[in-house]
Amino acid sequence: MTEHTRTDGLPGMEVLPLSRAPERAAPRNERMAADKIECNACPVLCQISAGRSGACDRYANQDGTLVRVDPVLMLRKTVSEDSGRVVAFAGPEGALEPPPPGWSGDLLLADEVFITGVGASTTYPDYKPAPFIVASQVAGVDMVTVVTEGIFSYCSLKVKIDTDRYLGPEQANVRCKGEVVGHVTTAEYGSQMLSLGGVHHLTGGSKKEGRVTVDMMAALANKQAVDLSIDGGSQVLVQAGRAPVVNGIEEQRMRVGCGSATVGIFARQLFGEVDEVVVVDDHITGVITEHQAGRCLGMHASGIRLRGRKSTPGRYFQVANPGTGWGGTDIADPLSIIEAWDPAEAWPGLRLLMTSTTGEHAGWYVLDDALVPREQAMPAPVRAVVQRIGENCEPSLTTVLFLGGAGGSLRAGVTDNPVLLTRSIKQALVNVTCGGAPAYVWPGGGITVMADVMRMPDQSFGTVPTPAIVAPIEFSMRLADYAALGGHMDCVRPLEEVLARGAWHHEGAPMSRQWALGAAGNPWPLGRAPLLG
Repeated sequence: MTEHTRTDGLPGMEVLPLSRAPERAAPRNERMAADKIECNACPVLCQISAGRSGACDRYANQDGTLVRVDPVLMLRKTVSEDSGRVVAFAGPEGALEPPPPGWSGDLLLADEVFITGVGASTTYPDYKPAPFIVASQVAGVDMVTVVTEGIFSYCSLKVKIDTDRYLGPEQANVRCKGEVVGHVTTAEYGSQMLSLGGVHHLTGGSKKEGRVTVDMMAALANKQAVDLSIDGGSQVLVQAGRAPVVNGIEEQRMRVGCGSATVGIFARQLFGEVDEVVVVDDHITGVITEHQAGRCLGMHASGIRLRGRKSTPGRYFQVANPGTGWGGTDIADPLSIIEAWDPAEAWPGLRLLMTSTTGEHAGWYVLDDALVPREQAMPAPVRAVVQRIGENCEPSLTTVLFLGGAGGSLRAGVTDNPVLLTRSIKQALVNVTCGGAPAYVWPGGGITVMADVMRMPDQSFGTVPTPAIVAPIEFSMRLADYAALGGHMDCVRPLEEVLARGAWHHEGAPMSRQWALGAAGNPWPLGRAPLLG
């Protein structure tokens, strides 16, 4: 555990004597029991008894000293020259694993260590410099990284669920434990999208809604499973990096495309083996003989007449209601979307393939003398194409993106003039990471960052009972640029000193999860070319 920063007695900061302070500035804890400590890491201001932790379980009273319970997380590059990945150097609960090949044993290699915001502590109440402002050198360039844990009231999770199933109507409420915690947004190509959390659910509803929302967000962001229900739709179990479970059934495939796209992709492979193909889809159902793909191949009209609204040739909307059946519709019998056959064009023996956009549902039919489709065994060449449709469907996956607005306390921890940080980020002078993972900064005003939680270290997120989410964030830049934006230069500490003694507000070295595993494929946070040029 590590000693936590206090607002009183900071180096280089004048403490206002009580005699000069206005009456209302009397200490808020003047009636606090002598064995308690007031924690000022968030607006709750817990009064913590000895041997106990605060409401967030992140800070505790250890023998009269306020300490950070969670260790600081540090990342280390691989030593091998052919890889810039971050590797594990300490196993679960500190159990040592074999060091990377070629490791010299020197723990203080400045170009191979990156301190993340996980466990780093906060800047609350805003004016304090960030807990870690670390100088290092990369490729001969003097760098600085400002590290903190941000308290995010304005944040949400964008959840991408790869499935052909219908989850619920757009704008429908998403509930967790009965409380509204988000809503359904637009369906994208092969994916259903949810927006979860946000300031209105965290603070704008009942206390229970806020508590359930923040707990749900922390669980999902920390890669845990969460059960959600959608008004007018499905029950969905979601977990980052795992297949979604819809109404108790684990999803397998993400569609290869809409019905029209599926027809177009596989038309040549089906040509000569079929007389008609219908790809059933909740959005755009495709009919090959009417579709441009079939026409270009010289296929004859089959006389089929589908229900729904015809768009362009071979493309039909609203052939059925949304659901969890064929192609994301509510149908179990694909023949139910066929309205009739034109006897002037259809003929006995016509070969009809009906399939979904994932190939999970498929049927082979032949018209009898009365032009009624009769199901028969599917020929091997046709079955091979249906299997290829399935092969081209990527596995169903749940992706969770953390989206947060970096506001006052975060920016003030970097500079006395926060707008200069915002401008420097927009000018690509500052690289923003979350737990060492790449973060996308949205255009427009403010600092709105988005990161894939699967690329962030495990247990990167915490909560405070305001309620709000606690998330790591790091700002890396050239030392000269940090000075130009008015950074807290008197708090800059060499990385070697930080590793040896801890952050500037610590008496001793911080306990740390050193050399922790980062997500595969993450670039080294200090290796971005514009920062080094």
